[in-house]
Amino acid sequence: MKPSTLSKLADQSFLELKQVFGIIPEKTKEQLIKELLKAKRICLYGVGREGLMIKAFAMRLFHLGLDVHMVGDMTTPPVGKGDLLLVSSGPGQLSTVAALLEVAKNAKAKTLVITAQPKSRDAKKADVIIHLPAQSMASDTTGKTSLLPMGTLFEFAQLFFFEFVVLELRERLKQKPSAMRKRHTNLE
Repeated sequence: MKPSTLSKLADQSFLELKQVFGIIPEKTKEQLIKELLKAKRICLYGVGREGLMIKAFAMRLFHLGLDVHMVGDMTTPPVGKGDLLLVSSGPGQLSTVAALLEVAKNAKAKTLVITAQPKSRDAKKADVIIHLPAQSMASDTTGKTSLLPMGTLFEFAQLFFFEFVVLELRERLKQKPSAMRKRHTNLE
């Protein structure tokens, strides 16, 4: 790739992102919202940069007043019937994700995987699959590849998708921005 201006890089990157959202069915967003609203408690997990997107999502869900926890935090409660384990597995085969899905299933919690690989091992273990059809580490060396390296396109798609879900949840939960702001930490 030749050096390019920030504007040209942004144009190409946002075009790729727009193409991803152009093929995600609207029912995908609705499916995630439905599962979040049904859950008594929501535990989330992701590794690497996907984990950062999951943490950002967890923070917004908390701002909406939902009972949300990050797997691995010392204060994360056990999951059980009525709870939701939401995991990110862009490439579709992560050993920690597979193990957590098994633990949650054995505890009778609902499991949901967000992935770029809907036929993958991790996806097959989940009760619900949210497919974001973007390049991840599983597809960054084959076919037409993104301008963005490795799994960045998937990670960006997650971040935007999660924010779109938050906007819809805010309406359904009748949460004003001021109520969300009141839940933001003051320990920064």
